[in-house]
Amino acid sequence: MTAKSLSNNSRRIAFFAGSFDPFTVGHASVVERALAIFDAVIIGVGVNSLKAAVIDAGRRAKIISAFYESNPDVSVMTYEGLTADAALSVGACCLLRGVRSVKDFEYERDMADVNRQLSGLETVLIYSLPEHSAVSSSVVRELQAYGKDISAYLPQK
Repeated sequence: MTAKSLSNNSRRIAFFAGSFDPFTVGHASVVERALAIFDAVIIGVGVNSLKAAVIDAGRRAKIISAFYESNPDVSVMTYEGLTADAALSVGACCLLRGVRSVKDFEYERDMADVNRQLSGLETVLIYSLPEHSAVSSSVVRELQAYGKDISAYLPQK
């Protein structure tokens, strides 16, 4: 199946992939703003054996699912392998990515080019809100490791 054949779907589904270790207010902001553009967002929690996750992917997916339990336009899944393959398997029309900085943009541009070549899927970038530009999962994990309150960086119901 190609991205071109998916573009005729009646629902426009974006695939938002990441490790989400943890899922932050920045991630939630991207999902919220993407729902103004797309009919649905599928959050793909990637299983990456090269990364030592604090919480296993299944548990991360359950935490994110609980946050969105009352929103039928957001679903969560875990996946292994290439992101583009996972996105195609669920009928996504594009990949969704959040960008905080020029550094993020450079990385995402390169990945978008590779994903387009592999699958035909386009990547849609949503820039972080200024108040979330310094929030990253790695910063939140580090603060947590030092016993700091991280609740301001995690989405609240």
